[in-house]
Amino acid sequence: YFSPHLAEQIIASKDGNLTGSHRREISVVFCDLRNFTEFSSVAEPEEAMRVLEQYYIALGTQLRLFEATIGVFAGDGLMAYFNDPLPCPDHAVRAVQMAMAMQEDMGKLIEGWTKHGLNLGFGVGISTGYATLGHIGTEDQFHYTAIGAVVNLSSRLWDSARSGDILITEAVYAEAEGSVAVEPAGEHTLKGFPNPVTALRVVGIGEGIN
Repeated sequence: YFSPHLAEQIIASKDGNLTGSHRREISVVFCDLRNFTEFSSVAEPEEAMRVLEQYYIALGTQLRLFEATIGVFAGDGLMAYFNDPLPCPDHAVRAVQMAMAMQEDMGKLIEGWTKHGLNLGFGVGISTGYATLGHIGTEDQFHYTAIGAVVNLSSRLWDSARSGDILITEAVYAEAEGSVAVEPAGEHTLKGFPNPVTALRVVGIGEGIN
């Protein structure tokens, strides 16, 4: 469940308990294909799998390039994060930069799909905060992943994102300020969060709020 680069560093590390249960601040990225459920319900299985293959090839390139840890992927949904199991001081910046690179690559794919009559899009949600990380699963099959409010918040923002959106929290912007340009995306009432959450929409590389 680690990229080759991360796996090599973990093996070479003197810390033999890198993947033991612990708490750490991370930046979490959730993304998926908009309208994929509707598409897959009517598409031929071969066509749906072809779209997913192209999708994950595009995402996989950026996941490896930015050295993200994959938390989980199911169908067209993906959760990845930064700053664990190995430290990444600029984890919020890296999360946003990866999302922007993914959006660029996905834009090219979506353009091609649209020419073939497929109405698909791509949305992203990103949050930063503390999570509990470690092995989760059964005796026979387990995964290394993160749990906690920061994961849930990223997931809820992702649910609120429109096609083409990268929605981030104010905490992400506080860490990435100076590296990313954003615009207000309003307050969102999110399931599991008692108070509205202020979201920002990433609009490019740069500085400040438009």
